[in-house]
Amino acid sequence: MCVPVSPGNSRLIEFYPTKYGSIVPRWVAHLGNNLILDSDLRLLHLQEHKINDAGLTNWQKVSFVPTKADAMVIAFRMWLRKYSGGQFDWGTKFSGYLPPTPPKEQLLDRYRSHVLNCSSCRMALKGLKALEVTLQVISASIGIAAAMKQNVMTMAAKVVMVSTAMLFFAASKWLSHFIYKNFYFHDYNHALSKAKWISLI
Repeated sequence: MCVPVSPGNSRLIEFYPTKYGSIVPRWVAHLGNNLILDSDLRLLHLQEHKINDAGLTNWQKVSFVPTKADAMVIAFRMWLRKYSGGQFDWGTKFSGYLPPTPPKEQLLDRYRSHVLNCSSCRMALKGLKALEVTLQVISASIGIAAAMKQNVMTMAAKVVMVSTAMLFFAASKWLSHFIYKNFYFHDYNHALSKAKWISLI
C-alpha cells in the first residue's frame, strides 16, 4: 500500500504473511522489491504529472485502465473526487503542487530513498563494501607476493598466483558493480525490459 506523504512522494507499506524473511536476509528481499518498484517509479512519477496537467477530475483522459485489476484505481479516484475534490488536502504544510520532475538519476536514487532509511540494507552495504576492500587487498597481496618471489617459483606456481590475484580483482570489480547497481542507482529502461520479456516468451 502506498500512502501519500507529500505532493509527489509516497511511503510504501508492505507486508508478507510468510516466513521466508527468516530464511532470506531482509536486505536480499529488498533487492527484489526495489527491482519491481524501480520498474514503475519513473513511469508513475511522469503519469502523476500528466494527470495533474490534465486536471485532477480528467484523470481518465490520460490514463488507460481497461482491466479488472484497475478497478481499485478507479474506485480510489472516484472516492478521492467525491470526498476530497480529486486531490489530497495537505493542510497548510504543503502547497499541493507537484515538485518538478528530477533527473532520472535523482528519481531512481536508491541510496537516499531506501538504503539510508533501512537498517538491514545499510548494514549489508557496509559489509559488502568491506568485502570489496578485502578482495582488493587479497588481490594486491597475492600480486605483490608473486612479483617478489618470481625468481624462486615455477612457471605453474606463477600462473596460479597471477590467476588467483586476477580472480580476486575481478570479484572485487563485480562486487563494486553489484553494490552500485543495487544500493545506489539502478537505471531502468522499460523498452529494454519489455524486449527481454518478449525474448523469454
